Amino acid sequence: MPIAVLAALAAGACFAVAGVLQQRAASARPDTESLSFRLLFRLAREPLWLTGIGLAVLAYGFQSLALAFGPLSLVQPLIVAELIFAVPLSARLHRMRLGAQAWLGTLAVAAGLALALVSARPHGGDPDAPDLVSWLLVLGATGALVACALTAARALHGPWRASAVALAAGAVMGTQSVLLATTVDRLKQGLGATLSTWQTYALVVASAGGLLLIQSAFQQGPLAAGMTVIDATEPAVAITVGTTLFGETIHSGWPVTGFTVLGLVMVTAGIVSLDSSPQIAALHRMERDTGRAPDEPRP
Repeated sequence: MPIAVLAALAAGACFAVAGVLQQRAASARPDTESLSFRLLFRLAREPLWLTGIGLAVLAYGFQSLALAFGPLSLVQPLIVAELIFAVPLSARLHRMRLGAQAWLGTLAVAAGLALALVSARPHGGDPDAPDLVSWLLVLGATGALVACALTAARALHGPWRASAVALAAGAVMGTQSVLLATTVDRLKQGLGATLSTWQTYALVVASAGGLLLIQSAFQQGPLAAGMTVIDATEPAVAITVGTTLFGETIHSGWPVTGFTVLGLVMVTAGIVSLDSSPQIAALHRMERDTGRAPDEPRP
């Protein structure tokens, strides 16, 4: 168990630094590259961004090690601690200190996520259970959510825009997690069975699209506005889709459901607190002024 705890915390720290480095590189790119694969092509040439990707890979290694020695219900909440590392570190790199509102928002999101994950604890399910119609309904609902989030992002500004794009990113990555579970399950039947199913190729598309949306969210606003929403949306969508498609079950009843709802309320309140924080808004302006080209208008 101590190995699981240490490995999970190491994964959280690596994810935190990886997010900070990726967001710092992405925020320097012009707005014209947002939601375009040109953004990824340009970032792939940035050593800072590549270092962030390398740290993310290392973090997945630590996460795998933690899961080998401890249950998901212990590991996942500890990894959520990345927010406590990442948000202050991002502000520190800009020579800013978080105020009470930003700190409370960050802690509320991290604690709320941990509480909701621990109390819900999804389990069971069969990745082979859903038929094509069920898959199409879920993918259609995810697509509608992404479209609504990106449409809202066009009407928003500052940290709120970054959070809207991050909502789309979290929805895609949550669905990607479900597709990954299906693909891993098919691997048990051999490589041929895996390559003959459409979910394998949908996984590739979702992974590429999710990466683009994550980097676009990082480009549009401070890390606090993007990472918090992604970290909240991804497991929420994955659990919802998992229970809908695979028949997974979550713990319910009193007081478990009460703790889950309380956790979700804390996450929502924390995100609103961060997006409305004057310090986060000032950090956004600082990043945009630093990364904007001389002839590019102020957003």
